[in-house]
Amino acid sequence: MKVGTDGVLLGAWVKINKDLDSVLDIGTGTGLIALQLAQRSVCQTIDALEIEANAFEQAVENFENSQWGDRLFCYHASLDEFANEIDDTYDLVISNPPFYDNSFKELEHKRALARHTKSLTFEELLFHTSKLLSEKGTCAFIIPYNEEMKFLELASGNNLFPQRITRVKGNIQTNFKRTLIQLSFSKMPPKIKEMAIEIERHIYTEDYKNLVLDFYL
Repeated sequence: MKVGTDGVLLGAWVKINKDLDSVLDIGTGTGLIALQLAQRSVCQTIDALEIEANAFEQAVENFENSQWGDRLFCYHASLDEFANEIDDTYDLVISNPPFYDNSFKELEHKRALARHTKSLTFEELLFHTSKLLSEKGTCAFIIPYNEEMKFLELASGNNLFPQRITRVKGNIQTNFKRTLIQLSFSKMPPKIKEMAIEIERHIYTEDYKNLVLDFYL
């Protein structure tokens, strides 16, 4: 799995409460977001979940090679299996979920499994998130902009309501491409913002540079 902009964005953007005690990263891939949260917090329990065997092994290796290895643990299981086995809840559930509906045939199978919505639907993701989230916890996701309304409807059906929404453009001249969403069980007017990643090719906006500053050399 490559390190993608979506994952870096989500791991840098998500708001972390000062009393954060436990995190679950669903579909961790290389472990990127879990590692970002270990870097950003003093949270002692950061669990990650990965179904694809090679990605799981890579995440474990990355965790062990990091300075936060004693706080990071990866489970090799599907979300359904994990949710049915565990009784714990988490203060933060986070995921860069699969959503490339039409790309399955175009991608190598292992990457396709991680990126195809049939391996983890939004319905399944939000249902299990609502069960795994602590009463005062939050959950955060990055999704395609054109799926935002559907995603929020599904979230509401699981008693999850938006606190923060940031809509992201790849370029200041283009249409919105992604939506970052952080939700909780509390209803409140969400804080809505917009952000562009680039001014032009490889010329990044100040908003983007400031957000991801701690994660790039």
